Amino acid sequence: MPSGPRMTMPTQLVLRALLADPTAELYGSEIGEAAGLMSGTVHPILGRLEGLGWVESRWEDVDPSPAGRPARRYYRITGAGAEQARSELARVRRPQPGRLAPRPLPGQT
Repeated sequence: MPSGPRMTMPTQLVLRALLADPTAELYGSEIGEAAGLMSGTVHPILGRLEGLGWVESRWEDVDPSPAGRPARRYYRITGAGAEQARSELARVRRPQPGRLAPRPLPGQT
């Protein structure tokens, strides 16, 4: 069994969105907006990351009627998940011949 997710471009974008502020709790639409991805792409990735222990989630405690919307599920990258994500992102970001070097990860200079 692999130790981490397949590092597809959408997975990398979701991880970067979560790593932008590792202490923040974001709901799926916020993550999708930050990653530039649709909800149908983001939520399966979040489910896989949660299954690996890289992400944890909780349901918002809100009464949908007065709020005028359904409860949101908030996601946060775990400490171990942030460490593993940074390592995996650094590994897949090595420049290849003929390709431009990638931008630094959040928190790197």
